[in-house]
Amino acid sequence: MRIIFEQKAKRTNKILSWSSRNTGLARVLFGIMFLVLLHNPVPVLGTIVSGPYSVTLAWEPSPSTNVTGYDVYYGTVSGNYTNSILVGNVMTNTVSGLSSGHTYYFAITAVEANGQESPFSNQISIAPEGLAVWVRAAPAGQFVLTVSGLIGQTYEIEATQDLIAWTIIGTVTLGATGSLDFTDTNMGGFPTRFYRIQGIP
Repeated sequence: MRIIFEQKAKRTNKILSWSSRNTGLARVLFGIMFLVLLHNPVPVLGTIVSGPYSVTLAWEPSPSTNVTGYDVYYGTVSGNYTNSILVGNVMTNTVSGLSSGHTYYFAITAVEANGQESPFSNQISIAPEGLAVWVRAAPAGQFVLTVSGLIGQTYEIEATQDLIAWTIIGTVTLGATGSLDFTDTNMGGFPTRFYRIQGIP
C-alpha cells in the first residue's frame, strides 16, 4: 500500500494595517537608525500565524476482498504512532489540527471484517511551516509585504480601507525559499490600509 499526500494550510486570515500618516515618522526613524540597521535590518510590522494545518492522505486500495476499512496512524516520532483514525472503506482522509514546529509521520493499515489488521504501509512525513508576514515602507509611498510560509503554497493578498469591502490585490506562490516579496504600489493613495493574507486550499 502506498500513501500519497497533499499538505494544506488551513485557510488563514491575518490582518495587518498601515497608515500613511506614519510614513513621515517612519522615515525620520529610519534615517536615525539607518547606520545601526545597515547590517541587521528589522521589519517595520510583522506577525506569525502558526496553523493549524491539515494534510490529505490518499492511498491505493488493498487487494484483499475482505477489507472493510483503513486505519490512519500518525505521530511526531518515526515509527511511533500515538494517534489513529479508523475510516471506512475509502481511499482518502484529511488529518487536521497539525501545528508548525513538528514533523508528523503517517502510515496506513487495512482492516478486515474480523478485525485483523495488515502490516503498516510505507511511512511518509511532513513538517508544516507557519505563515509569517512582514510589512515595510518602500520609496514613492509603496509598501512591501514579505510572505513566508509553506513551500509551494499560494496566498492571496487582500486590502481594504474599512475592514468591510476586501479587494484581492495580488497572489504569491512560495518557491523553494518559502518566502516572497509583494509590493503594494497603490498604498500612497490611501490614508489607512489594512491587509489580509489567506492561504488558498
